[in-house]
Amino acid sequence: MLASSPATVPQRAPVAALPRLTQARAPLTCAVSVVDETGRSRSVNLPAERDLTIYVDKRELVTLMTLGQHPEWLVLGYLRNQRLLPSVHDIESITVDWEVGAASVKTRGGVEAIEERTARRVVTTGCGQGSVFGGLMDEIDQIALPPKARLRQSDLYAMLKAIRERDSVYKSAGSVHGCALFRGAEPLLFVEDVGRHNAVDTIAGWMWLQDPEEMDGADKAFYTTGRLTSEMVIKSAQMGVPVVVSRSGTTQMGRAVAERVGLCAVGRATHQHFLCFTHPQRLLRDVVPPPAVDQTTSR
Repeated sequence: MLASSPATVPQRAPVAALPRLTQARAPLTCAVSVVDETGRSRSVNLPAERDLTIYVDKRELVTLMTLGQHPEWLVLGYLRNQRLLPSVHDIESITVDWEVGAASVKTRGGVEAIEERTARRVVTTGCGQGSVFGGLMDEIDQIALPPKARLRQSDLYAMLKAIRERDSVYKSAGSVHGCALFRGAEPLLFVEDVGRHNAVDTIAGWMWLQDPEEMDGADKAFYTTGRLTSEMVIKSAQMGVPVVVSRSGTTQMGRAVAERVGLCAVGRATHQHFLCFTHPQRLLRDVVPPPAVDQTTSR
């Protein structure tokens, strides 16, 4: 009898390595002495804003003002949302050093045409002065959000409740924005920063590090305390997230971009009241809403 040949085990393609990241930490608040309306001195907390200059392959790119809650994720998300690198695997490492206020990014093959792609900068309406490279509407028509993605109204209310009840820098020190990523009513990540654009970039960076099959944006919803500007809508759409909820309102361009890419923009969302500005078909009305209130103003 002839010996049978051993079964051939199929070989999997090697998985590209994720970038090496430092775990730099810095205090999110600092105590200062103030004088109140009665003339008495007391101590209060302030957000610890600091500058972080990003260097890509030793070339200075941009300086961000940030709390530094997750600086490596912030840098990743910034590179992703600026469309400077197509994949997280194109980055070898990110090293953050708070002593010099710098984040050093080492890529595996450089950034194609970086000089030309970063020559034009658009200053956006984000608090803390956000900026994007190139035209704000570049490649917007290439974004395809999942047409059947929906968010239950009951999950929307659960999102707002979870945000109200969580501990935050805002509750202790004020003067910051918060952003969060949800899967239905399940909170996945909550980030605060001095600008909402930094907070959304940090979430985008965290998503980039996850398994792409697990972190597909189709079943996610994004929450922000800030207004929905065109920049915020474009970044959310680039993350593949089809529903964005804001405690504040939206700008005209933010609404126009959301309409164009098929994103459901929900604003003035507090407790059980909200206004849906675009694509209301993405909301599944599974609860009886409370009586409507006048929410015609927006910030």
